[in-house]
Amino acid sequence: MAKFKIIYDRDACIGAAACAALDPKRFEMNTDGKADLLKGKETKPGLWVLEVNDLGEAQEAADGCPVDAIKIEEL
Repeated sequence: MAKFKIIYDRDACIGAAACAALDPKRFEMNTDGKADLLKGKETKPGLWVLEVNDLGEAQEAADGCPVDAIKIEEL
């Protein structure tokens, strides 16, 4: 089974909320108007990463982001 890495650039987020609507198990909107990657780890300032075994709706969230702030990599 493949593993995946969800990479989220919070600094690039414009608060469109597409990710939270498409993948509410992994993304939620914060009071500052930007999304948070739930259970993600900040690897650099503003860059959050989460390794998962199952993508779930993360690919849809990445595809729905109007500024491409979410990337998916297969490990």
